[in-house]
Amino acid sequence: MAWYDLPESALREYRTSTVEPAGLDSWWAERLREADAAAAPPRLERHAPDVYGPTAVWDVEFSGARGDRIRAWYLRPAGANDDEPLPVVVTFIGYGGGRGTPSEHVLLPSAGLATLVMDTRGQGARWTTGATGDGPGGAELSTVMTRGIENAEGYYYTRLYTDAARAVTMAAELPGADAGRIGVSGASQGGGLSLAAAALRPELVRACAADVPFLCDIRRAVTLVDSNPYHEVAEFLSNHADLVDVALGTLDHIDNALLATRIRAQTYVSVGLMDLICPPSTVYAAYNAISAPKQIVVNPFGVHQVSRQYDEPRLRFLRSRLLA
Repeated sequence: MAWYDLPESALREYRTSTVEPAGLDSWWAERLREADAAAAPPRLERHAPDVYGPTAVWDVEFSGARGDRIRAWYLRPAGANDDEPLPVVVTFIGYGGGRGTPSEHVLLPSAGLATLVMDTRGQGARWTTGATGDGPGGAELSTVMTRGIENAEGYYYTRLYTDAARAVTMAAELPGADAGRIGVSGASQGGGLSLAAAALRPELVRACAADVPFLCDIRRAVTLVDSNPYHEVAEFLSNHADLVDVALGTLDHIDNALLATRIRAQTYVSVGLMDLICPPSTVYAAYNAISAPKQIVVNPFGVHQVSRQYDEPRLRFLRSRLLA
């Protein structure tokens, strides 16, 4: 590991050179309209009260992109009445993981915040378990960066971003949710989904916490690092030279360095200057595009694994924005 990217002074000023696709707002509005039109009522079932006791947990199923059913957990603080209006933080998961078990997500409820933990379609077997397929079947030990990359509308991350936006909408309608106090949070892929959800549902998201976010300044990332998941794109295009322009054009539609200009929520971002998975310049490209109130936590020796010492600053941020 080394400081391989731009110097920190340059990072503070860095902006992506990627040109935003024409009509990006209307393009995304159509994706969300299609998903909303295909949505069915959510399903909530109380989960293992004998295990979690006063911490209420629900197994949730809601409609994502194309009306596909997406699994989630909904956890509320111990002792809170089911109809007591509380802020809800939508939690998104890192690459390869799924929603796991409720026991993995008790920190936010312990601090007075309800959380909706969205499962990740077609993932959930690499480091924590999932329950949602991408089409037929269930969780997969999969690589997804190039799934459907020849068509922006059907691209995997177009659909996953739509799931994330639908999760925010659903969170505001949950029993006991205060629709005026919705947050989003996650690391890596989960950080990228947090930025995307805040950009696509700016009227709902009040606080956004994105640790070492993925899917930012993607054209730069796929040429700067040879680590996965970004390297999946480079490896694919090394054998499909005829698809370079098409694939990069698809990725432009989900690039958070472009979408971040739509964020209105107060935003917390963390970055590691030795991160070989999500290069620091790509994180700064998204952060610098945000015009809403924001803060960035910089770990000069940080790698992609976020130090547990950052749990408290993140939690302080979410509590100050959603419980104040």
